[in-house]
Amino acid sequence: MKALLVDDHALFRSGLMLLLGARFPDVVMREADGLSAALAHLNAEPDIELVLLDLGLRDSDGLPTLRQLRAASEDRTIVVLSAYDDADTVIAALNEGAAGFIPKSTRGKGVEQALRVVLDGGIYLPSVVYAAVAPLPALEQSDDARAAEAIERLGLSPRQIDVLRLLTAGQSNKVICRELDVAESTIKTHLLALFRKLGVNSRTEAVVAAARLGLKFPSS
Repeated sequence: MKALLVDDHALFRSGLMLLLGARFPDVVMREADGLSAALAHLNAEPDIELVLLDLGLRDSDGLPTLRQLRAASEDRTIVVLSAYDDADTVIAALNEGAAGFIPKSTRGKGVEQALRVVLDGGIYLPSVVYAAVAPLPALEQSDDARAAEAIERLGLSPRQIDVLRLLTAGQSNKVICRELDVAESTIKTHLLALFRKLGVNSRTEAVVAAARLGLKFPSS
């Protein structure tokens, strides 16, 4: 996998690059200190699959940063790294297409564990978001076997699993349609079925439910 770290704090960026290099030797890292530099990297290297994005950059700030990057790289997975980790910010980031959220207040081993969840195909969200979204009466954080059991218990079809995988990667209905080669009306039908089985009412709640279940969706 090739990943891009976008952060304008040189010390934080250097520390995280060292951590990634030591703990995830199979991940080829690139770095950028602003939105313009990030867009240039993504344009030059279309094989970048994962973007780790700070919302506060020298040339862009807040959710518009995520919105612009999402528009320019709709097929990529974007995970937010931010000092602003209140529930409203996390949920807003999910609504804008983030596939996960790692607070910068996370320290030491926690950062590595969060990144392992993301790089292993999972969704990492801070605990604060769970209290703000309708609870899911099912499993807590689970390992691979229990995640597979959860999918079986929920009765998800292979196509619904595909839709949920792309949904948790922050993909829009248009991208999901293209990836699965189906009509948008079909995707909407699958989403409604997913919401019903997960006991949720929105795309954001579905992402949170998937994270709570510990579901993992490796790249196909």
